[in-house]
Amino acid sequence: MDNQKKFKSMTADQHEQHEQHEQHEQHHCHSACCTSEENAAVDESLSPLAAGSRRLTWQVSGMDCPSCAKKVETAVSQVAGVEHAKIVFATEKLIVDTQTPETADPRNNNISNNDINNDIATRIEQAVIKAGYSLTQATNSTVKAADQPPRIKEYAPPVMMALFIALSWLLGLFSPAAGKIAFILTTVVGLIPIGWQAIRLTRSGTPFAIETLMSVSAIGALFIGATEEAAMVLMLFMIGELLESYAANRARQGVSSLMALLPDEAVLIRNGERKIVAAGTLRPNDIIEIAAGTRLPVDAQLISACASFDESALTGESIPVEHINGEKIAAGSLVIDSVIELKVLSEQGNNAIDRILALIEEAEERRAPIERFIDQFSRYYTPAIMLFALFVVIVPPLLFAQSWETWIYRGLTMLLIGCPCALVISTPAAITSALAAATRRGALIKGGAALEQLGTIRQVALDKTGTLTEGKPMLTDILPIGKITEAQLLSLSAAVESGSHHPLAEAIIRRTEAQQIPYSQADERRAIAGAGIAGNVDGQTILISSPARLNAGQLSADQQKQVIAQEEQGKTVVITLKNDQVIGLLALRDTLRADARQALTALRNIGVNSVMLTGDNPRAAAAIAHELNIEYEASLLPEDKVRAVLALNKVQPTAMVGDGINDAPAMKSAAIGIAMGGGTDVALETADAALTHNRLIGLFDMITLSRAARKIIRQNISIALGLKAIFLVTSLLGLTGLWLAVLADSGATALVTANSLRLLRRTTRHDDK
Repeated sequence: MDNQKKFKSMTADQHEQHEQHEQHEQHHCHSACCTSEENAAVDESLSPLAAGSRRLTWQVSGMDCPSCAKKVETAVSQVAGVEHAKIVFATEKLIVDTQTPETADPRNNNISNNDINNDIATRIEQAVIKAGYSLTQATNSTVKAADQPPRIKEYAPPVMMALFIALSWLLGLFSPAAGKIAFILTTVVGLIPIGWQAIRLTRSGTPFAIETLMSVSAIGALFIGATEEAAMVLMLFMIGELLESYAANRARQGVSSLMALLPDEAVLIRNGERKIVAAGTLRPNDIIEIAAGTRLPVDAQLISACASFDESALTGESIPVEHINGEKIAAGSLVIDSVIELKVLSEQGNNAIDRILALIEEAEERRAPIERFIDQFSRYYTPAIMLFALFVVIVPPLLFAQSWETWIYRGLTMLLIGCPCALVISTPAAITSALAAATRRGALIKGGAALEQLGTIRQVALDKTGTLTEGKPMLTDILPIGKITEAQLLSLSAAVESGSHHPLAEAIIRRTEAQQIPYSQADERRAIAGAGIAGNVDGQTILISSPARLNAGQLSADQQKQVIAQEEQGKTVVITLKNDQVIGLLALRDTLRADARQALTALRNIGVNSVMLTGDNPRAAAAIAHELNIEYEASLLPEDKVRAVLALNKVQPTAMVGDGINDAPAMKSAAIGIAMGGGTDVALETADAALTHNRLIGLFDMITLSRAARKIIRQNISIALGLKAIFLVTSLLGLTGLWLAVLADSGATALVTANSLRLLRRTTRHDDK
């Protein structure tokens, strides 16, 4: 289980080490916004800032669906000095890029930069409030939305409307005239907040909002005497808004549960004294104490000898993971069995949870093509329906002498059909639910575009080391040549490999130390291009190289046969030379991941073919491929992997799965790149998706989840458009009235949302054959 490494920030030194390892492998084989001047960090999780721009962030509350988010974006985009505004609906964060003071108005030399910044921030806040939404201060990046108490005022309007309608109906039983007046007053009372919101949205740049349609319909219904239906329409609309709010909160629960993982406080140990401090005040190298049953507030390094951690919230792996002294533990992990001490590694706002949230925010920027199309379609749909409703009102009475009252009523019904809410939410609701479901299973998918692309995949190319295998080879055979002993061969080899972090080097050193064979690090250790890694031991030059890198004639015929025999068993062979003379062969073998066969079988059963791409020798690759029953290509350099992936992609949409820097170019060339969570940061950043739990069966989960999401999106669009088409016809024929139209609209929104939430409860079935 110790291969389950989490997302981590790569320092420049680590990046250099990774590059050296790859070269070695080739030889072997708020109401207050956040600004940079204030106490909160500037959000850098979305697109890069343009020169001369500043990024501000807030938390926005009161948004029920992506349509609400679009209204806020429109309102903020009209503020002078704003270059770009984006709502991250999953985390309810408003991110605004503004001009710097110099860019905004270079003539205002007498005004301080802070004054201009505060002025822009104030105007942005006013624009959001005028649009009908509220801003709340965010103290850090992981605002715990899940902890917010339910707002009773959300339930008050529909409850009050229902009560007034019931009283009006009862009054009408005794006096029809008084009952009609009561219904008129009930409609006016219900219309005030909706009409006021419609006016605010029109002023902020959204004239065709559902509030506008509802207001026009209710006022029109009053003028033609349909007072009961006018009141009923408003009540049903309020209930629909409440359902949308509930559904949106359910869809955000996956993200909210991540936010809630981090405790607010921690026990800081300083000079032997323990003190409870706010988690946000912890800094790298601080020593903290965590009790059993408590989660880590930061990424940390274990100081205690060993401990068990429940990492299921981050990785989807339910079995506790054992960690030993010196290993890194991700924020949000739960301590199982004892009180432990750890050293803080992460800066504030840059722990594992923060990075996952940043990926989710990034993902919302990468919208699915179908979502972009529907967004464009909805912009024209509502004005077109309003124009059509006007024709319905005017044409029959003027041209065919029909009753004005009848066709005004039918035209008002058309307006309610013009609400695009169900259509707009059909795609993002499914995508948000699918992304949240994937996160629960230890998979990160970077946005709707990647999610949609995953569903088209028919072929998967996989790296061998660290992907199909554990990436922890074991030294299986020690074959000295000549008078040298096994112990001497291991000692010399370990001396050259000492200090290296390459998996093969670590395997040699582990075996040497396990046999308690003494060795000292070689002098003048160096990588020799095209040959291997060399060093000086007691004045002798020791070289360790792949057989393929040796000159012709350096290996005898018998030695070549030994190499072939080992490679045919799926092993990797390295040669140790002293002063250019072969003194021994070392054979190493990596172990397959426990779920490799199960994962590839499950993929095969859903029509996804698998191909192994490796830089290993052909005989070792053939042995692994035969064991897994898949195709393979061997002896590939990074550029060869790119060519192979491009060729595969021409035949069928291909995903590339890898974990190393050398896999990053191929991952970028594939239809979609998938990184193993224990891989390098370069691979993780390049990838469109990542398996944080390092379980290959996650590939099957991601692809089937994507296909399910695509299916549900099609169902949602059919429901949204189908119901509108049906009620368009029935309303024109006079078969349905105002209250049924609004019920159909709210019902369609509730149906597509409920249909999307099925993804959160979806279970996967793996074929273990």
